[in-house]
Amino acid sequence: MAPTAVDPGPTGHLLAPAAAPVVVAGGGDGGDGPLEVVINVSSSDTDSDAPGAGAGKRSRPVAGRGGGRDREEKKARILAAAATVPAGFLEPLPPPPRVKLLPPPAPGRSVTKQFWKAGDYVGKSDHLLAVEHSDSGMDHVRVHPKFLHSNATSHKWALGAFAELLDNSLDEVVNGATYVHIDMMESKKDGTRMLLVEDNGGGMNPDKMRHCMSLGYSAKSKVKNTIGQYGNGFKTSTMRLGADVLVFSRSRGIKGTRPTQSVGMLSYTFLRSTNKEDIIVPMIDYEKEKEWKRKARTTLTDWCMSLETIIQWSPYSTEAELIQEFGSIGEQGTRIIIYNLWEDDEGELELDFDADANDIQIRGVNRDQNKIQKANQFPNSRHFFTYRHSLRSYASILYLRLPDNFKMILRGKKIEHHNIINDLMLKKQLNYKPTVCDGLPKDMHMAAKVTIGFVKDARQHIDIQGFNVYHKNRLIKPFWRVWTAAGSGGRGIIGVLEVNFVEPAHDKQDFERTNCLARLEARLNRMQKKYWSDNRHRIGYGTNDASTDSGKGERGLSPRPYGIGSRKSGYLQRIRSADRTSSKTISQQSAEKSANTIRPERSVLHGLSNTGGGNTEIASAPSRSTSPILRTPEKSFRKVNTSSPPSPSGVKRSERIALKYQSKELNVILSNKKEVNVATNGDRESIVDPEAVIKKLKEKNSSLEERIFMVQESLSRELQIEQDKNKSLTERIEDVERQLELAINEQEATVELFAEERKRRDQEEENLKMKLREASSTIQDLMEQLNAARNCCKRKQQTKQLHPQ
Repeated sequence: MAPTAVDPGPTGHLLAPAAAPVVVAGGGDGGDGPLEVVINVSSSDTDSDAPGAGAGKRSRPVAGRGGGRDREEKKARILAAAATVPAGFLEPLPPPPRVKLLPPPAPGRSVTKQFWKAGDYVGKSDHLLAVEHSDSGMDHVRVHPKFLHSNATSHKWALGAFAELLDNSLDEVVNGATYVHIDMMESKKDGTRMLLVEDNGGGMNPDKMRHCMSLGYSAKSKVKNTIGQYGNGFKTSTMRLGADVLVFSRSRGIKGTRPTQSVGMLSYTFLRSTNKEDIIVPMIDYEKEKEWKRKARTTLTDWCMSLETIIQWSPYSTEAELIQEFGSIGEQGTRIIIYNLWEDDEGELELDFDADANDIQIRGVNRDQNKIQKANQFPNSRHFFTYRHSLRSYASILYLRLPDNFKMILRGKKIEHHNIINDLMLKKQLNYKPTVCDGLPKDMHMAAKVTIGFVKDARQHIDIQGFNVYHKNRLIKPFWRVWTAAGSGGRGIIGVLEVNFVEPAHDKQDFERTNCLARLEARLNRMQKKYWSDNRHRIGYGTNDASTDSGKGERGLSPRPYGIGSRKSGYLQRIRSADRTSSKTISQQSAEKSANTIRPERSVLHGLSNTGGGNTEIASAPSRSTSPILRTPEKSFRKVNTSSPPSPSGVKRSERIALKYQSKELNVILSNKKEVNVATNGDRESIVDPEAVIKKLKEKNSSLEERIFMVQESLSRELQIEQDKNKSLTERIEDVERQLELAINEQEATVELFAEERKRRDQEEENLKMKLREASSTIQDLMEQLNAARNCCKRKQQTKQLHPQ
């Protein structure tokens, strides 16, 4: 029995009520009588019914009788048929209803705009879910929309998400990419701020677009010198920056295929608001023949449904606005728009677009005003203080090497690539060759070159240190601190190295914790400690113990002005303390004996007093190991004492030792001045006039400053000239590249034109050959007919001759 109401069928879908065949009669003015037509209502819905359903579609004529009686019977049958047909049945069928999408969330329902709270998403109850099976009877693994958020939490740091998008653009250099542009936009619908990331790479065809929106698809893992390898970066990065992303991509036709352009939307807001239990990604495609036309992968209805979903949940209101975005792409490229950006706890956007018009910064704990001040105070260390909150600073050191024809543009201004090695002084290169680890291929040439040195601001004793570790040209661990000393150990030391034998984590902000990484960390720790012990005295951190032990006094001195080695000063302190009493006695005796013969002499050793009669007086040493003469030598030069030449016979051995060490200290000080001449005549010391020395030094210093200023001006002019030349050459190169690109495009167009012309000519030639063959065949047939006619005429003539009438 057929259902008479709207009942569910065996597949769970609603079935329309079946109607009996309807007989519609019609007449004519001829003599053939009335005509009956049988219409099967159940088969008038679609053309793709069961095979047997088509039998009732063909009209079946039935012959009738003529006459007025027949007309009356015909009217009766029409009235009877009308009684059995439902009201309005014979009216035209209405158009198919438009697909209605679920409405946006009600105003009372709150959708969080904070990233770390967006994971509180429950969805439908489990008992409402229907179990779906594939054609083979096996279950598919379903991916809940909440996974988009939990997957994006791998990026604890928002700038790490930007790095993933920059990696994808840099990998497109092999496909012709020359730039990547990051900017801020405003939505035309509600005026909210959006994030734009675009490049002119190879773009994505419809298949690649679907791989991009899926999880785990990556064709780069087997390609050399590419950064992407897991097929997860686009999803994690875009969902970390905002709740929704819209992707526009245009691809050229390759190997005979036509150019395509696609739009895809990955919307966490759409999935949450409609209580989806699976990740649904609406996408639409266009294909270019003479003009851009819609390209449906399944049916046009599905295509329209995807379009309406994109328009409803995106910042665009019409299809024309979507197509307008392709105008800024060109022949190929990708344009990513991230909207519904995440907010912080205070309701402000996590990304700060107002602090710097040419930068994108992040708010929160990563932004420290103290570090910003230090970045302005120490320009050679600004990247260390700003890379945590400034995208421009982080992107400038993100890659160890940048292709010459590729540039990164942030909010209309080019990002200048910066190599940290240029900020170092006292640089030293070391090689590190790892031992064979588990899972590491045995490569004899596998090694890492480590460049280590002090940052140029290290003399200011700022707390900055660490290693910038790169993997395949990409910065993985910025300023990695491998040595945490209790005091000031390791300060100012920066290292740069590239390791391709350690695998990065999937967020590319750290390395996998393997034995190789542990060994690398231990080796870098030893390198930093060794470099610190060998060079710390050169930036003002005490003495070099190794050089002091070796007996080289000049190398062991502290870099502080007029400093003395601690061991030597301590030894002098003990000698002076022991001889204090004897020195006082000798001083008294020498004062009495030198009353009649006093000769002025300038004393340069602190503690050396009036001497006479063959005795020498050494005053008691100060309490500190560094004497005042060493701290203020110029004042000591001005001290004038009257003394007589010392007599070696009246000086004890300990006093002579003290005098010897003090003289050696003074020689070290005077050797630094390079202008003080010390002349030794026996036990007497005479020094040139210090006032003249100081005046001469000042004059020389002034002349040197003038020369330095002149050299700086000359170098500045030369640098400006070189910069102008470089700029002009760059512009000329860009102009030549544009002309070359135009020439290549014209050549390709000419080649295509010639190919089409050749194809048309070949086709025309083939047609002419076919016509020629047909004409030859026709001529042959006619010749045969002509010969046959001639033979026939000859036979007739012969017959007439043989049989005359």
